[in-house]
Amino acid sequence: MTPSRQPADPADARLEQLIEPYLEHLADRRLADHTRRAYGGDLRDLAEFLDRHGPVALQAVELRQLRAWLAEGLEGGLSRATVQRRTAAVRGFWRWAVRRGRTTTDPAAGLKPVRARRGLPDTLSQAEAAALMTAAQTVAHQSGEITGVRDSAILELLYASGLRVAELCGLDLGAVDWSRELVRVVGKGDKERAVPFGRPAGRALQAWLARRDELATPASGSALFLGARGGRIDPRVVRRLVHRRLALVAGAPDLGPHGLRHAMATHLLEGGADLRTVQEVLGHASVATTQIYTHVTSERLRLVFEQAHPRA
Repeated sequence: MTPSRQPADPADARLEQLIEPYLEHLADRRLADHTRRAYGGDLRDLAEFLDRHGPVALQAVELRQLRAWLAEGLEGGLSRATVQRRTAAVRGFWRWAVRRGRTTTDPAAGLKPVRARRGLPDTLSQAEAAALMTAAQTVAHQSGEITGVRDSAILELLYASGLRVAELCGLDLGAVDWSRELVRVVGKGDKERAVPFGRPAGRALQAWLARRDELATPASGSALFLGARGGRIDPRVVRRLVHRRLALVAGAPDLGPHGLRHAMATHLLEGGADLRTVQEVLGHASVATTQIYTHVTSERLRLVFEQAHPRA
């Protein structure tokens, strides 16, 4: 029997035999690639844990074993957020296995989600964000390379619209509505939203599009942003770009693309935008997710108060 083949008798099913079929199920449900990879790693780690404590059929796994595995992770230094994700991976897997008839018991149903302590995200000040854009423009001008022009447009659009890196990389040429200065984005759950961008981002995009053909190949298709070989740009390239350009800004924290999303949301609220508007721009399903940024702005207000008020 090969590891990928499902046993005929549910009592014979083992966790490692069902991981790939479960991940295929998640792919069919269009779960994000990085989430599927993380869940796969979690489930393989659990399978190794169970093997270390004696071969165990899926039907025989007990709640105490799942708790012991999670506890081992915490004791080994895993963050509460990672343990929270592991809990979600296991609970989802067992629900699927029961529905598919691979087991009749669901020990994961008794796992209580671990509450992750939500810290305030690092972000940029408005001055640092402006310095980042200036640094990108300077690099593009001094180098004269097309990738510099592209990189400047990417940074401007990330900060202007608060896009997730996957959303930015997935943009096509037709996503830009020039007449209304909007970009149409397909976000999580295939939900589409229209996000505005400002004139600086518009100018940077036009400068890039004026030279896009220099990188384009038959494989480029309709992708808005291209990599050095002409294909759709890879999220890893964008992440490296953000880190490199932020290194040019004195005192700025070392953030990835998501840090620009945080900065955009924080600066919108500081400028007087209401929470619902920021929620819609970011594409959050719940306003509760957006509320973290009210804590960021409140924290910054506290710091300013303590520095400025004579009786703080």
